[in-house]
Amino acid sequence: MRQRRKKNALAALRQYARTDTRDAVERCELCSMAIPSRHRHLLEMESRQVVCACDPCALRFEYVVGGRFKLIPRDPHPLSDFKMSDVGWDSLALPINLAFFYRSTAEERIIAMYPSPAGATESQLTLEAWEGLVAANPVLAKLEPDVEALLVNRIGETQAYYLAPMDACYRLVGLIRMYWRGLSGGEQVWHEIARYFERLDQQAVPLREARYA
Repeated sequence: MRQRRKKNALAALRQYARTDTRDAVERCELCSMAIPSRHRHLLEMESRQVVCACDPCALRFEYVVGGRFKLIPRDPHPLSDFKMSDVGWDSLALPINLAFFYRSTAEERIIAMYPSPAGATESQLTLEAWEGLVAANPVLAKLEPDVEALLVNRIGETQAYYLAPMDACYRLVGLIRMYWRGLSGGEQVWHEIARYFERLDQQAVPLREARYA
């Protein structure tokens, strides 16, 4: 059962990566109401498909536990005081200095994913490694399971960390799938990644201490 769920999750990530770069969906996938280009998303829990929704449909699932759909948070939050050493990052042995980490209800564990030309790829993450991050950064204990991730950007001299909605993480995956060329990715993909994080910073909302206290 766990292996089947894992395959479903990876397939859904790849499917979202393929489609996210197309034009925005214009109708709610639950009620067919016309929706603006910036709208809410739900996560279909079994398949991990991202579903576009109007506000009335989306908010029906805001506090639902154990249902078919779960509401994905709207805003990314920068973690300006995040603590992670170079040694700690290197110990994760990721092939690219981009990754996101989320708590999977189905798998009952933290899953580490990194974007690649083939889509989102899972990397092994030990419980000890995650517990060490949580000890240094208690905010991680309050991640919303399944729909919110720790997004890490350590490309070049950058060291940026976010609490990011899952759809934003999938969007990064889709971008890399679209623009990666050759072995090193090519100049354009790195330009697009930089633009992605510029937009993420513009959309970011300061962390509300009341929510994560």
